[in-house]
Amino acid sequence: MKQNDNYNAKPSLSTLNETDEAIINLVIPTDYAGLRLDQALAKLLPHWSRNRIQSWIGEKRIILDGNTCSTKQKVWGNEQIQVSPNFDSAANSYTAEAITLDIIFEDNALIVINKPAGMVVHPGSGNWHGTLLNALLHHAPQLENVPRAGIVHRLDKNTSGLLVVAKTIEAQTQLVRQLQQRTVKRDYLALVLGEITQNGTVDAPVGRHPVHRTKMAITTSGKTARTHYKMLESLTGCSLLQCSLETGRTHQIRVHMHAIHHPLVGDPVYGGKPRNTTPETVHLLMEFPRQALHAWQLGLIHPENGQTMHWHTELPDDLAHLLQLLREHPQTNS
Repeated sequence: MKQNDNYNAKPSLSTLNETDEAIINLVIPTDYAGLRLDQALAKLLPHWSRNRIQSWIGEKRIILDGNTCSTKQKVWGNEQIQVSPNFDSAANSYTAEAITLDIIFEDNALIVINKPAGMVVHPGSGNWHGTLLNALLHHAPQLENVPRAGIVHRLDKNTSGLLVVAKTIEAQTQLVRQLQQRTVKRDYLALVLGEITQNGTVDAPVGRHPVHRTKMAITTSGKTARTHYKMLESLTGCSLLQCSLETGRTHQIRVHMHAIHHPLVGDPVYGGKPRNTTPETVHLLMEFPRQALHAWQLGLIHPENGQTMHWHTELPDDLAHLLQLLREHPQTNS
């Protein structure tokens, strides 16, 4: 992976003051010349919404070259910006919970976690406790002062595997930028229904389903989404693939595999039924209780030292056991 040294703006976290707020110092890049201030800051601080940034400008929490500023004023490059985020919000009211984490790597900037299937990443409707975010706040209390406790990307509840968490605002900003620039390497192992005989790419936009709003779908109004897949093993009734994300849309692999008529084994939303295989194999595949998807490998550029780093993790027990049973079954229904 090639290192990208041009991050344009490098926010730094000052010592916390008596109001327990962190000061973020930014320099507007020259290639942002002509943008409105809120537009430029939304690009530099992508982990906060533009509405949040606009409210901070109105609250005089954002200072431009030593002066208060307005949302619509334009920037021309090299302006000095100070941001005083407001951490007194509902988003920061989540509680720390003593939940065990499988930590693969940790230093002053990053935590790489092997998430088990069944764990929700971020609190939300119906899942306000027991999430990865709750566990992170207990493991590293300073994450209270980082948006979303440092979470920069997510895995579905029933997808297992690797994800990275930033321990500082500076690290989070740079990791989000790497995700935007598509320099973060994310490889998944996916067990899909049917036989796939060659490698390929699915390039189709993914967005909210026009009717079933809890689902995603391929839609012309969706965002660009690209998944590369590589055939690893042919098994009875299914295929084991390596899926590499070029983009990271919600449910991307699940939607893309469904679109090419090879849905993930066990997928309760986008799945299908096994064909042309034995009754025993049909039972095995239909009884698997979750989508057979594991975030296997993760690679990125360290936000502090610029080194290219890479991690991988073994298959979880449930998916490894299913593969073992499938390998013991005949390839055809004789």
